[in-house]
Amino acid sequence: MSSRKGQRDAARVVREQLAREKRRKRTLWTSVAAVAVLVIAGLIGYSVWSGQRTDEFTAPKGANEAGTGIVIGSGPVTIDLYEDYLCPACKQFQQLSGDTINQLVTEGRARVVFHPVAYLNRFSTTEYSTRSSAASGCAADGGKFKEFTDALFERQPPEGSAGLSNDELIDIGAGVGLNRDDLASCVSGGRYKAWTEHVTEEASRANVTGTPTVRVNGTDVADRSPAGIRAAVEAAAK
Repeated sequence: MSSRKGQRDAARVVREQLAREKRRKRTLWTSVAAVAVLVIAGLIGYSVWSGQRTDEFTAPKGANEAGTGIVIGSGPVTIDLYEDYLCPACKQFQQLSGDTINQLVTEGRARVVFHPVAYLNRFSTTEYSTRSSAASGCAADGGKFKEFTDALFERQPPEGSAGLSNDELIDIGAGVGLNRDDLASCVSGGRYKAWTEHVTEEASRANVTGTPTVRVNGTDVADRSPAGIRAAVEAAAK
């Protein structure tokens, strides 16, 4: 009797072990299947997203070879300005140091590459950063990029607002000497929205994390005062 009972107990233990192993495998394969479903869904989602976006863009007149900014001047030292038209600190920078940069360009000591990024769309209810940047491309086509940029900073809307309307952007452009009909067609048609996306993405790839960012010959300038910028240009020219 004792021997048969021991055999039954041993058989029960084996059955319980087999059952536990079966449950463990079933749980494992269920988890693997769930992960696989998530991976496949992610790949499908990425495929749809990448299919919807485009890497094709048209750069406006006056853009650099990479199409990441508008070039002003032809001096030996390059000043890269990364600014967002909705950025209050960018407006302050322009008020503080804009004249110094203009002088350096006029003196033939530097050229400026202005990168109108769209980092602050979340602070506008109408993606003003993108719309204003794209409109600046239209202004570049008409040879009035600098004048349009200065006017946009003068008329800068507050963060959290709708920003200036397309009609207001067109009015500003006409006010600095751009052909209204040509500008209206360009702005309303969103001709340079893909370019704005390219400018913004390339700025991020270049480790530009905020605006304004000022670089002289590729080196960040911490002191963005008139004296600091002039000193950085002088050092780069040596």
